[in-house]
Amino acid sequence: MTESNLPPHKLYESVNARTVHLTEPDWYITASTNPISSIPQCAQMQSSLDLPAIPEMTFGGNFLLLEHRPSGWKYAFTCADALKGVKKDEDANGKGMIKVNYADAWMKSRYVVYARRMPDDNETRSTDPNSSLPMPKTVQTRPCDWTFTTTYKGHRLSPNDEWPNAPSYADDGAESDAEDEGPSTSQSSVPSASKEFKWQPADPTNSSHAIPLTELIRPDPIVFYAEVPLFEDELHDNGASSLLVRIRVMPACVFLLARFTLRVDNVLFRTYDTRMYSSYSPGPNGKTVVVRESSGWEAEYSKVKQLLPDPNDLTLLTNPTWIAQVLAEKLPGSQRRGAGTGWDGMGKKAEVLEL
Repeated sequence: MTESNLPPHKLYESVNARTVHLTEPDWYITASTNPISSIPQCAQMQSSLDLPAIPEMTFGGNFLLLEHRPSGWKYAFTCADALKGVKKDEDANGKGMIKVNYADAWMKSRYVVYARRMPDDNETRSTDPNSSLPMPKTVQTRPCDWTFTTTYKGHRLSPNDEWPNAPSYADDGAESDAEDEGPSTSQSSVPSASKEFKWQPADPTNSSHAIPLTELIRPDPIVFYAEVPLFEDELHDNGASSLLVRIRVMPACVFLLARFTLRVDNVLFRTYDTRMYSSYSPGPNGKTVVVRESSGWEAEYSKVKQLLPDPNDLTLLTNPTWIAQVLAEKLPGSQRRGAGTGWDGMGKKAEVLEL
């Protein structure tokens, strides 16, 4: 496909964000990537989420925003909203929880981190994990899913919600004509907050309700691509937990993958994927269709490790793409029994939204 076959679009940039405007069918997509949140920012997020701890690498300023101007629909992925799905208190002892000795070591390590994070209130606060002193009074010693497992699928926004890091679309560096700078992020052709958007179960007999894999693997040019990390944690050197969102804007469609990956060494692997797809061609009723597929897999660490092409090279065990492929394609029980934890994220769900 040549450059002339690309859909009409404009690109806008600011210091920490990029936006692509597809003029047909009028999508605005913004990806913002920023440094890891500062200690005060992390403390504020932890307090607002009411969690005993948050991931070591928290990207609180990162987000991915999709906006369909004709309908006023806005959808976003953010770190804080993703962490709202982490189980705590009584839920932290329920299905899907991983109870191993690592959890105690993890909480001790957080004792060091969060004693340093909290503002000093003229009290001496120990940062020694072996200290006999009580935990700082600002640290809540409550149950929490120490793996930060979340089944976050993104969330819908109010049409009037704005994003401070988004380009103004009129920046001097924007690739646009001076006579057509584009509307600001606060303007929408359909700003009605009362309009309802409801996801419906996908119809397996309707081709517009499925993500066409053959289209996604075609070597089409990429109009816009972004990777937006939301959080990552090494679980006190006992594994890794991460959430990364990727988006591709192609000549005929928009495709997004949000992937949560968990590795607890010698215990289990877990993946939760959210895929979203929208073709520029309208559906049978003339409306823009957004397809959302959510899938969760889980398997024992030993079963995944046995599938390494080279048993002496463990590098692939840290590769989220390889882990997801193995769980989805080579371990058929990974969406049913999983690793025997009873995690409620296993399985697959397909939904559609008409705009």
